[in-house]
Amino acid sequence: MRIDIITLFPDICRAPLNQSMMKRAQENGALELRIHNLRDWTSDKHHVVDDAPFGGGQGMVMKPEPIFAAVEDLRSEGRKTSNTKYRTSNAEQSRIEKREAKVILTSPTGRPFDQSLAAELSHESHLVIVCGHYEGVDHRVVEHLIDQEISIGDYVLTNGAIAAVVLVDAIVRLIPGVLGDEQSAHDDSFREGLLEGPQYTRPAEFRGWKVPEILLSGNHAQIAAWRKEQAKKRTRENRPDLLRE
Repeated sequence: MRIDIITLFPDICRAPLNQSMMKRAQENGALELRIHNLRDWTSDKHHVVDDAPFGGGQGMVMKPEPIFAAVEDLRSEGRKTSNTKYRTSNAEQSRIEKREAKVILTSPTGRPFDQSLAAELSHESHLVIVCGHYEGVDHRVVEHLIDQEISIGDYVLTNGAIAAVVLVDAIVRLIPGVLGDEQSAHDDSFREGLLEGPQYTRPAEFRGWKVPEILLSGNHAQIAAWRKEQAKKRTRENRPDLLRE
């Protein structure tokens, strides 16, 4: 998979995405990550990327010109290098067969990001993530350039680069070969609409607190049943909304 991030703050993305599994994914070829400064696509000497909103109001709005230029350049480049190898729906396949990247805008007004959406995006061959900032982007970007707006939660961040890091990490870890143990992704919280159950390791007793006996029994069927019940219990306590859904 290739991912291009367009942001005003490249360093916010570089540090966390060059660590641990994300670093290994790039080293083993599962991920081609490119982080770009939006100002590189400005045409004025001051590299202006924002302006006051029409109609008045507080803050500044990101201008459409540099965003369109950046995405169009990266889409064109991606058509020459993309490798379609992931299963997709018919609609998505039609777009990917044209070797076009899927363009995402990080925005508090977007679709809520969850594990199922991460899994869906992990089948893409090329993603371009545009990081919002200021009071948002000129809406012509949303109407005519972006394929999907995504929000990582019901709160507002100082800039979308932070959200982009979250997206990349959640998506890339689902690509086959990125995790050392493929079962790890299968057992993740939210995979089956439940939180993951509690985990224990050595020592079997710590400060008088013992590991549940069932986990030491060697009976894998009973252990699986116990873990499923604990997952339901944990979900009821911490995220009852998931059970309602």
